[in-house]
Amino acid sequence: MITPQGIGVGAALAAALCWTLSSALWRQLPTSLTAAQLNLLKNWLALLLLAPALLLRPWGAQGAAAPFAWVLLGLSGVLGIALGDSLYFAALRRLGTRRTLTLDAGGPAVTALAGLVWLAEVPTAQHWFGLALITAALVLVALQQPAGVAHAGMPAAGERLGVLLALGALLAGSGGALLARAALRDGALDPLQAAAVRLLVAGLVLLPLARRLPAWPPRPRPAQRRWPLWVLATLLGTSAGIALQQTALQRLPGGMAVALLATAPLMALPLARLEGDHPGWRGVLAALLALGGITALVV
Repeated sequence: MITPQGIGVGAALAAALCWTLSSALWRQLPTSLTAAQLNLLKNWLALLLLAPALLLRPWGAQGAAAPFAWVLLGLSGVLGIALGDSLYFAALRRLGTRRTLTLDAGGPAVTALAGLVWLAEVPTAQHWFGLALITAALVLVALQQPAGVAHAGMPAAGERLGVLLALGALLAGSGGALLARAALRDGALDPLQAAAVRLLVAGLVLLPLARRLPAWPPRPRPAQRRWPLWVLATLLGTSAGIALQQTALQRLPGGMAVALLATAPLMALPLARLEGDHPGWRGVLAALLALGGITALVV
């Protein structure tokens, strides 16, 4: 018989796998759209896919939430989704799935440092050890150049830009997560509805980019259909990923859930060669350091 904790563990690992596969799909998607335009379409498609579940939930009870909580959610959508996901997509194109996910794993470290600066929360010795492990992982990834990028002839400046974009996505995503957690802290808002509000605000902020979208249907027609990849990547990364994440957070202690959700860089290792990326021992070590550092921070 499967226990609630077993369900939570399975959900956390499945969420990490969904995010890994969706990142690989977004990177492989053949498109002339900019990263921000791709993010715009992803957000509206995600809202469309979430609509059936959202319509079945009662919205009247959410009116009891403080207006400030709604403001925080809106700011979270702007910072974490509109800006953070756009930077993340841009980094994916330059660094590949494995390196981008490993750099993105520094989120708990950023959150811990933010608590130190703004909340005067002094980390323990174990937390400092975790921060050191994550920092070492980020440095390893930042200094590593995958074979696929070198083969594609990407200049060193493009490599550095990719690392900066990934770090920018990390900061924006962590800031958005902090704002969302502050909005959800009193428990008056439903997590799935809160996620929909964040997506909606992000989609509205990015909406001016719709004027620059290419005409539909494209001429000449592409050699392969792209919409199945769009739908699959959105279903995996945004719809299924969010639902599984919430299930894990509900059924597991917070530290265990975050640590299991952070296994995405390890899951990206088998996909690396498909992208022409050969991580070598440094790539494996960076993923293990990131996982170990996150575990030390949250356990």
